[in-house]
Amino acid sequence: MTGQDHLSAPVCEPKPLDDAQLGLMHAWWRAANYLSVGQVYLLANPLLREPLAIEHVKPRLLGHWGPPPGSTSSTST
Repeated sequence: MTGQDHLSAPVCEPKPLDDAQLGLMHAWWRAANYLSVGQVYLLANPLLREPLAIEHVKPRLLGHWGPPPGSTSSTST
């Protein structure tokens, strides 16, 4: 056993996702995008327990948006 053996992952044959796996991945992606949008744009009512109103939206975006937009884009590819 060499010092590098622990770095190599077991090789498995790639195969298409079944409908259940694809549905779970799509749900995760939608949830991640929802959270990203909420962090960037919403000031209040993040769970939308009442209809979205202009008062819930930040009046202007300040600073950097941080990792959420890039994170959901890069992990969805």
